[in-house]
Amino acid sequence: MTDHPDFPPTLLLVDGSSYLYRAFHAMPDLRGPQGEPTGALYGMVAMLRRLREQYPPSKGYRYCACVFDAKGPTFRDALYADYKAHRAPMPEDLVQQIDPIHEAVRLMGWPLLEVPGVEADDVIGTLAVRAHAKGIRTLVSTGDKDLAQLVNDHITLVNTMSNEIQDEAGVLAKFGVPPARIVDYLTLVGDAVDNVPGVSKVGPKTAVKWLTAYGSLEGIIAHAGDISGAVGQSLRDALEWLPTARALVTISTDCDLDGYAQDFDADLTPAAEDAARLAPFFARYGLKKFLHELQARQPAAQASLLPTGATQQGAETSAGSDPPAPRIASLAGTYETVLTWAQFDTWLARIDAAELTALDTETDSLDPMRAHLVGVSLCVEPGQAAYIPLAHRYPGVAPQLPRDAVLERLRPWLERADKPKLGQNSKYDRHVLANCGIDVRGYAHDTLLQSYVLEAHKPHSLDSLVSRHLERDDTLSYEQVCGKGAKAITFDQVALDVATRYSGEDADLCLQVHRKLWPGIQADQGLGRIYALEMQVSEVLQRMERTGVLVDGDALRRQSAELGKQIAALEARAYELAGGPFNLGSPKQIGEILFDRLQLPVQKKTAGGAPSTDEEVLEKLAEDYPLPRVILEHRGLSKLKSTYTEKLPQMINPATGRVHTNYAQAVAVTGRLASNDPNLQNIPVRTPEGRRIREAFIAPRGWVIASADYSQIELRIMAHLSQDSGLLKAFAQGEDIHRATAAEIFGVTPLEVNADQRRMAKVINFGLIYGMSAFGLARNLGLERSAAQLYIDRYFARYPGVAQYMERTRAQAKAQGYVETVFGRRLWLPEVNSPNGPRRAGAERAAINAPMQGTAADLIKMAMIAVDRELAQKRLGARVVMQVHDELVLEVPQDEIFWVREHIPRLMASVASLKVPLVAELGLGANWELAH
Repeated sequence: MTDHPDFPPTLLLVDGSSYLYRAFHAMPDLRGPQGEPTGALYGMVAMLRRLREQYPPSKGYRYCACVFDAKGPTFRDALYADYKAHRAPMPEDLVQQIDPIHEAVRLMGWPLLEVPGVEADDVIGTLAVRAHAKGIRTLVSTGDKDLAQLVNDHITLVNTMSNEIQDEAGVLAKFGVPPARIVDYLTLVGDAVDNVPGVSKVGPKTAVKWLTAYGSLEGIIAHAGDISGAVGQSLRDALEWLPTARALVTISTDCDLDGYAQDFDADLTPAAEDAARLAPFFARYGLKKFLHELQARQPAAQASLLPTGATQQGAETSAGSDPPAPRIASLAGTYETVLTWAQFDTWLARIDAAELTALDTETDSLDPMRAHLVGVSLCVEPGQAAYIPLAHRYPGVAPQLPRDAVLERLRPWLERADKPKLGQNSKYDRHVLANCGIDVRGYAHDTLLQSYVLEAHKPHSLDSLVSRHLERDDTLSYEQVCGKGAKAITFDQVALDVATRYSGEDADLCLQVHRKLWPGIQADQGLGRIYALEMQVSEVLQRMERTGVLVDGDALRRQSAELGKQIAALEARAYELAGGPFNLGSPKQIGEILFDRLQLPVQKKTAGGAPSTDEEVLEKLAEDYPLPRVILEHRGLSKLKSTYTEKLPQMINPATGRVHTNYAQAVAVTGRLASNDPNLQNIPVRTPEGRRIREAFIAPRGWVIASADYSQIELRIMAHLSQDSGLLKAFAQGEDIHRATAAEIFGVTPLEVNADQRRMAKVINFGLIYGMSAFGLARNLGLERSAAQLYIDRYFARYPGVAQYMERTRAQAKAQGYVETVFGRRLWLPEVNSPNGPRRAGAERAAINAPMQGTAADLIKMAMIAVDRELAQKRLGARVVMQVHDELVLEVPQDEIFWVREHIPRLMASVASLKVPLVAELGLGANWELAH
């Protein structure tokens, strides 16, 4: 290979042993098809692929190797018997991944080095020195600080996980000493991971201070008698140890690598990846993303993305012409382009007689309220589907059946409830057909919701379901069909042959996925009940979204102007307190003002080592300093202005005068709905300015807004689940639960409970539901940790059933990987047995809260269905226009106010029977805020 003048020959070395652990702890607890752990394997493959893309041979990276520690002792063990003695054994889940990782490295073309008796660091150091002797530069990919000692003008480090580059200046900036002094630095501070003691009481700052003052470790030793205090004595006590410590932390650069890397060209030249063996390897371990990418890079896979008989050139020009045959062959099946009435009548007869028909729409927009129908696909048997194009527009497109005539002939079948239909996110398709004046009935199944009920913790797109359950990654994606970015086209510009394959696959594969998922739901009574609930909720949500909510845009614009004035005043006040202007939206400038100029105490640091200015830090500082208070208030008002008072008026649909949010069912694993475009569930209500936003949500003239919500729903569910006699009694007698808890914790009668005690009890009641620790409670209440722990202990002593429920639920989660709501919804916790401590602890906290939050989500969904059904049966004008967690918001005509006030709380309270009474409260007003 001829050297390129701009890219000198370079050796790329990967510290595989460093990345093994980092990938293991960084990745979630991924599992392969046989249940084997694959997180570290996935992380290593991803990192190596990224390195090959960033540092290809074409840019001079002619040589490379992935270096691992070999089993067995090294010279350091002989030098110091306790070397690495305190290191925990490798987690079993990581042990199982070592051999697959080594296999993946080799199959991807990386030379793999594992030299007995030599640590990976020493192999890397030796190779880097040999490379320099040959005029070859070295780039080492590592996360190990020890390797910084190797850096010089021809050896550089890169941390692939953080994209941090360390040349000589980078090492100095990070450690405070140049690479030549890193060994001295490490000798002084020690290495806790490898159990190499340093000088007691000497940390990084002291080590840098001494090395700056005395030049080197030898200089420090020479002046050991001059250093005063306890730290000076620690240095003198360690003088005999320091030579050994230095030998332990020094990377050897002259190791015997004979038989492993003698010849750079023969031993360290990367090979092409072995695609033939990589494909089954990726399939074996369930690495579908990499398998798909591998297949996409192969010429055969590229060709398979095209319709049968098409060529690359033909695919590029197919937008201008259509194939003569109306049947399109796909890897999935045979799909028919319906261009004649005879074809249409045949398919109409087929769907009319079918037990279940998969139905899919193609449109020109993702906004369901504004999308125009472009085509419809149908499937009644796997492998056979039809696409009826209705509005494709491009030069040379074949004549299509008239849209209105097709829809009128489809209308009877679409609107009959006894003609079962299947969809993927059928709520969207109902909107699209409603835009055409068709009220679709008879949706019996939805694969999006089936996946959500069975596996809420996994992705639910059709592509994901096909990959996961049909083990296929060869289908056309939307981006392949329409492109992306500035060059993307809308679906009405897609060639009919490509559209037929794409839409035919959607209907066909939806039916195939349904046949995989439906038996699992049928077999479990609880899951069947939840699925039926979700299907009914989908219909209610579609009506709510279509109705929308009336928003006063002028009122919001006035609020926006007022907020602008308040924000300007806060900026002026902040400049005054800071001693000059700065960007209040820049964390970097805020940090410089607070911690450099004003010398406020640093609370915590970011991952990069800079003082943090996040909300938690500012709230803590705001207790004692005025500027952080002003910054917090500025942030809050700025968010209100940008997110609500400015954007909401722009989102009013000009055709309806209303805002139409989208309620996503298949997002939160607990079953809660998510609102987006715009998000109406996250409007802040703790400040007067936030509450004013809700004033802009108004009722039409002659109507009022009603707000109905469950009272203390999650605490009631806690009482039901824990069956604690004290909680059950308090709710049964209609007591103020926070006052009752305060009485128990503080040892007073309910009448003697003061406001502060009730407030503390409220924090404890809700905090324990969310797994709050003594530390969190102490911070929330401004107490000593011991006092917070005392209150928690008293709580569990008074309510022992709660403690027993929590312990029982944690055990259940660990045993089966999920917990359940009262009604059978499964709440999966994939990290509950994770070897990563913080992730495992988070999953255990979620295990406590999820059944309560999930049951609350089930109840409000039941309430939505009950209210919607009752309003329809009574032929009332009142209608549900929003759902906000535990609250339903309705528009109510004046003459129906009495009925709504009397019956809506009753309906909501009677949707289920728990061991404690459900209570719903209702308020009325001209706008949403007044209804509270």
